[in-house]
Amino acid sequence: MNPPLTRRELLQRGAAGAAVLSLPGFLAACGGDEETAATTAAAKELAERLRFSNWALYIDFDEKTKRRPTLDEFTRKTGVAVDYFEDINTNATYFAKIRRPLSQGRGIDRDIIVLTDNSRFPALLLHEGWLEKLDRSAIPNIDNLHPSLAHPRFDPNREYSLPWQSGMTGIATNTKLTGGEAITSMERLLEDPALKGKVTLLNSMAETVGLVMLANGDDSSEVTDAGFDAALQRIERAVDSGQIRQFTGAEYTGPLANGNLAAALAWSGSVVQLVADNPDLEWHLPESGGAIWTDSMLIPRGGDAYTASTFMNFVYDPVIAARITGYVNYMSPVKGAREELAKTDPKAANNALIFPDDETLAKVKMFDHEALLNQDYAERWERLIGA
Repeated sequence: MNPPLTRRELLQRGAAGAAVLSLPGFLAACGGDEETAATTAAAKELAERLRFSNWALYIDFDEKTKRRPTLDEFTRKTGVAVDYFEDINTNATYFAKIRRPLSQGRGIDRDIIVLTDNSRFPALLLHEGWLEKLDRSAIPNIDNLHPSLAHPRFDPNREYSLPWQSGMTGIATNTKLTGGEAITSMERLLEDPALKGKVTLLNSMAETVGLVMLANGDDSSEVTDAGFDAALQRIERAVDSGQIRQFTGAEYTGPLANGNLAAALAWSGSVVQLVADNPDLEWHLPESGGAIWTDSMLIPRGGDAYTASTFMNFVYDPVIAARITGYVNYMSPVKGAREELAKTDPKAANNALIFPDDETLAKVKMFDHEALLNQDYAERWERLIGA
């Protein structure tokens, strides 16, 4: 197991190398063995270890003890030790890493992985038969799932996936590099000469193309060939002009916090975290609108479905969910988490980026899932970003 890193250490590493409620989805889940599904939890055994891959800074961490309280409590209550890996940086690179062993019928030494619903990869994993079904008998707390997240198109009944956290995509600014002014428009991000070479975009097609489509006056939730082409051409011009330094996953955080970037397409929760250490940072939805997404827990082929499902049940307790949300600062999918968080951290419970109001949610769009599965779009996007 990799030793845990503090937030500051993660930011330093990034510099050296340098998010509520969406309804994505497309493919229907495959049928399961009804007799197996009816097996009682009492007849099952937990594994000795749970192997869990996640994104960086995505679960609570005690910087004094260098421990992860939620994982430690799960171990105390169940006897299951957790091997926790912060080895997901982008959906595409992680999928590329696990695709070969899964396609060969092998496991990947993981029981839970976390991928984003507005990428094409959860749907591809499900379509290829590379996911294990959740053991719903071990997840009574699934009743706490927020109703608006219950029926994504790629997994309509949440038989193979359960949300971890949700978030929004907008623009983060290091105001120290912009004369104290936050960047709030895609026009400035893509075309302001003062920002040339000091901007990064996300390597997620749904987020970057989606936000540029909105800036062009097109609807990213109903993608047309003309709208996609216009957005891609605008991004390409920004790349060719030198405006865009690179396309990133989570690694934008270090350079942004350390003053090596002026502005970046960024996730709401990561900037809420970074602001705690750097008050020069601001995050805003673009004036033309932003994106919304959900990261979901999945059980890859060969993973222990019962042990993984038991963990999912544990983190769907509102008290535990509130603890996680209070640290990661993304949007919890668990009903009751906000009320529990208000008891210990009223400021976080009232933070509009963690629990956005209806006005904010009206400004964000889910990217068209049919477009995510369009192979021509995917190949053209990958050529543009150099994937």
